Amino acid sequence: MGRKNGWQLAEHAGERTPDGMQRLLATAGWDPDLVRDDLRAYVVEHLGDPAGVLVVDETGFLKKGRTSVGVQRQYSGTAGKVDNCQLGVFLAYASGRGRAFIDRELYLPKAWTEDQARCRAARVPEQVGFQTKPQLALVMLGRALDAGVPASWVTADEVYGQDPTLRGWLEGRGMAHVLAIKSSELLAVGDGPAKLRAAQLAAAVPADRWVGASAGHGAKGRRLYDWIRIQLPPPAVSGWQRWLLVRRSRRDGELAYYACSGPASTSLLGLVRVAGTRWAIEDGFQQAKNEVGLDHYEVRRWPGWYRHITLALLAHAFLTVIRAQATAGSAKGEVARPAGRACSRSPSPRSAACWSRSSGPHQPSPASCSPGHDGDAATKPAPGAHTTNDANSKCGWSTSTVSAP
Repeated sequence: MGRKNGWQLAEHAGERTPDGMQRLLATAGWDPDLVRDDLRAYVVEHLGDPAGVLVVDETGFLKKGRTSVGVQRQYSGTAGKVDNCQLGVFLAYASGRGRAFIDRELYLPKAWTEDQARCRAARVPEQVGFQTKPQLALVMLGRALDAGVPASWVTADEVYGQDPTLRGWLEGRGMAHVLAIKSSELLAVGDGPAKLRAAQLAAAVPADRWVGASAGHGAKGRRLYDWIRIQLPPPAVSGWQRWLLVRRSRRDGELAYYACSGPASTSLLGLVRVAGTRWAIEDGFQQAKNEVGLDHYEVRRWPGWYRHITLALLAHAFLTVIRAQATAGSAKGEVARPAGRACSRSPSPRSAACWSRSSGPHQPSPASCSPGHDGDAATKPAPGAHTTNDANSKCGWSTSTVSAP
C-alpha cells in the first residue's frame, strides 16, 4: 500500500471507516511512553551487544499550515532547505545484529513554548518547556543508559557535537563518543586556556600523515575517505583520551571534523567505525518512512504525534529483527566464503594513524587487511606490523583494527 494513514490502513484492514484507526491515535487509553520502553527492550533483546553504538539524529516532517504541533519554518534535512515542517529528534541503536530506533522526541520551538494558548490547543503538556535539540538528545541518552542499554559509543552530527555540555555529560557517564563538529569549533590544545579551531589543527598535519579507510558500505559501495586524528589533552576520566578526528573527501578534498573521547587504547580505525555508524540512522529514516509510514500521519496534536511515531518505530524494529533473524538463518546454511579485501591505500606515500602537535608524528598504527562484511575497512600494514582486535570498534562490522606496534 502507498500512504499509511488512517483511511488507507482502515481500508486495508477491511474496515468501512477510519474511526477505529483514528481513535487509536487520538483517544484510546494507552501510554506511548510505556510502549517506547517496550520498544527499547525489544530492540535490546534481539539486537543488543556490549559494543553497540547509540546514534542521535533528527528528521523533518513537511507540513502545511501552522496548527500541527511544533510546526514552523525551519531547516529540514528532508527538504534540504528551510521549509514549513516539524522536527523530530531520534535515538537509534546499531550493532552487528542490526539497527533500529529506540526513542524519539518532538522539537518544540520557542515560538511555540512562548505561546501558551497555541500549546493548549495542540494538547502540549503544561510541564513541557523549550529544550534545544542537544538537550533532547541528552534526555533520550539518559533514558537509554539508565535502562541499561548495552552500548560502548555515541555518535551524532554537528548539531549535537558542538554542544560542550553534551560532550561533558557523556564523559561523566563514561560514554565514549565520536561527535561531528564545525571547522570553527575551538578545542583545547594544552593545559592552559589556549584553544585552536579544528581547521587550524588539521592544517598543521603533514600531508603524508593521512590514512585511507572506509567508513562503511553505502548505496554506491564503500565510503572511502582519508583520515587523520590529532591527540588532544586527556579528560578527567582515568585511562581516556581525547582526539580530533578529521575526514577528507577523495573527490573534492572537503574536510569533516569530529570531537572524540574514549579509552586511550582506541585505534584510529575504531573511531572511523563509529563515525561511519552515524549513517545508519539516515538509512533507518528512509526505511521507516517508506516501509512503515513514519511520516504519513495526519494528526496535528502532541499525543497523536507521539502515538503515531512510537507505533511506526515499533513496526520498523519488528521488520529489522525479522530481517536479522532471516539473515542469520540463511548464513548458517551457507558455505563460508572469503569476502573481498576491504583495504585502501592513502594517495600519500606514507601514512600514520595519529599526529600529536606536541611531539610530532606518532608511530604508524597499521592494520591488517582481513576479510569481513561488506563495508569493512583497514589501512595498509607496514612491514613487520602486527594487529589486534579492538572491541571498541565493533559498531556493526567485523574486522581487525589498528593498534600501535
